[in-house]
Amino acid sequence: MTTLDKTIRNARRTTANAGTAATNAANSGEMLRAASDVIAARMTLMAEGLANPMKADMREMSLMGTEKMEAMSASATAVAASLGDVAARVSQSAMDEVGYAQKAASAIASAGTPQAAAAAHYSYAVAWWGRAAGQMLTLNTELMKAQADALKPIHSVAVANAKRLKK
Repeated sequence: MTTLDKTIRNARRTTANAGTAATNAANSGEMLRAASDVIAARMTLMAEGLANPMKADMREMSLMGTEKMEAMSASATAVAASLGDVAARVSQSAMDEVGYAQKAASAIASAGTPQAAAAAHYSYAVAWWGRAAGQMLTLNTELMKAQADALKPIHSVAVANAKRLKK
C-alpha cells in the first residue's frame, strides 16, 4: 500500500470516527434528556404511592431497579468485550514492533558505513511513525465503538422508559 493510499484510508477512518463521535454525543444527550424525564415521572409515581399505598404502581416501582441492573450489565459486558479485543490488538502490535526493531537494529549494526547506518535508522524511524499513527487511529476507532456499544443498552432503556412514562 502506498503512502497516498494509507493517507486516503486514514482520512476515511478519521471522517468515520468524527461521525461516530457525533452520534455518540447525540445519543448521550438524548439519553440524559430521557433519564431526566423518567426520573421526574417516577418521582411523581413514588410520591403518589406514598400518599396512597393501595394505588401505588408496584410494577413500575419494581422496574426501577431491574431495568438499571440489566442495562448496566449489558453495558459492562460490551465494555469488557471491547477492551479485551483492544488489549489483544495492542499486544499484537507491540510484538510486531519488537520484530521491526530487531530488523532495524540488525540493519544498523551490519551497515558498512556511518551513512548506511543512519539511513537504516532513518528508514526505521519513518516507518515507525507511520505504524504508530495508524495504530493510534485504529485504537481511536475501537474505543469509539466501545463507547457506542456501552451506551447502547442504557440509551435504549432510558428512551423506551421516557416514551412509556409519557402516557
